[in-house]
Amino acid sequence: MSAFFETIMLICFGLSWPISVHKSWTSRTAKGKSVFFTYAIILGYICGILGKITVGNINYVLALYVLNTLMVSADVVLYYRNRRLDKLGEEQ
Repeated sequence: MSAFFETIMLICFGLSWPISVHKSWTSRTAKGKSVFFTYAIILGYICGILGKITVGNINYVLALYVLNTLMVSADVVLYYRNRRLDKLGEEQ
């Protein structure tokens, strides 16, 4: 039963990441974005992954942790792209 609730939690959190990635892609700015907060989320997902692996509970929930980690990582990449674009815009 705990895997069910963990799955629901990961799905709820995971639904927000494609929206955030899309916003980061289209806005082309890093203003208002906290990269440290995003790194904290990645760390949390990595701990969830390691928790699953260390107890040998390799199941579909692990795939959700990995998927969410990849989406948040894409948002980090876009943050640095957008920060560079912000700096280029300031120079002009």
